[in-house]
Amino acid sequence: MVTTSKTLSDKAKPRGKYPHIKRAGSFLFVSGASSRRKDGSFRGAEQDEMGNVSLDIKEQTRAVIENISDILKSEGSSLDDVVDLTTFLVNMNDFKGYNEAYAEYFTENGPARTTVAAHQLPHPLILIEIKVTAFVPA
Repeated sequence: MVTTSKTLSDKAKPRGKYPHIKRAGSFLFVSGASSRRKDGSFRGAEQDEMGNVSLDIKEQTRAVIENISDILKSEGSSLDDVVDLTTFLVNMNDFKGYNEAYAEYFTENGPARTTVAAHQLPHPLILIEIKVTAFVPA
């Protein structure tokens, strides 16, 4: 089986030595994605002139799913090909907002899904991270 890895230049650089996406035969594995933009800022995270931070789980969820969609497109795939999805939430009180935004992209016929609480993610402005597996016949 041939495997390939890809890091996209138009996405935020991974914070370690791993690719955005790895293909193994007909399977695509997307590394954990956040709402971080290429310039290092975060969609769904605002800070005012007084330093007060506002975090929006719905906007971060949309950003993460749209980042994943873009990454999948780089391999000729789409969200429709996702068969398994794992979500990490810093606060399970965000589950409702996450579910509402998630439902804008997937139905009950979408991927198998697991959601777990994570004590923290790689940056204090990140509320959510998602990783997926997609199936696309090679």
